[in-house]
Amino acid sequence: MDKFRNKYRIPSARRQQWDYRRAAAYFITICTANRVHYFGEIADGKMQLSETGNIVQNEWLKTFELRTDMNLFMGEFVVMPNHFHAIVGIGENDYNTQCGAPRGTQCGAQCRDAMHCVSTDTDTDTDTADKCKNQFGPQSKNLASIVRGFKSSVTVAARKINPAFQWQSRFHDHIIRNGQSFQKISNYIINNPAQWQDDKFFNAG
Repeated sequence: MDKFRNKYRIPSARRQQWDYRRAAAYFITICTANRVHYFGEIADGKMQLSETGNIVQNEWLKTFELRTDMNLFMGEFVVMPNHFHAIVGIGENDYNTQCGAPRGTQCGAQCRDAMHCVSTDTDTDTDTADKCKNQFGPQSKNLASIVRGFKSSVTVAARKINPAFQWQSRFHDHIIRNGQSFQKISNYIINNPAQWQDDKFFNAG
């Protein structure tokens, strides 16, 4: 991904030949409905979390405690006033290796450090992807299920504070292809609060 602003993959364009259970690192962005500032504000280039913003942060951390069977790893993440950026990695697990994909083709053999475990395959491996989808179906133990569970848990807790709280119905994703892209996206996430006024999702709240 050469640019981050105005270049997010829209949900309808999510790769049809990619099984989102596959071991890889993913960059996700989730926005609030109508970009309402539920999560806090930026002051002097730093994010000041609201009570709801703290819920978002805590529920994201819980995601990795609750889904040990998916062998997840946590990359950089940031809670912004009206959206959430994160890198989440799915490692080799029973849900993405039983379908015939050789161990180590995505992570493992080609990745010494889990935090740099990124997809290094090409787009030609569609047969394996189709086998995975046919065997397991599209709705569980994949990237979408991670996001769905996270959004749901945040919503339940946030509405105790503000009954009007609502996420945007979809989310943006990007499959990270190599270590250079992983580092570039990590830096973008880290620097996002300082660059808030130039952000695609900036508004006055």
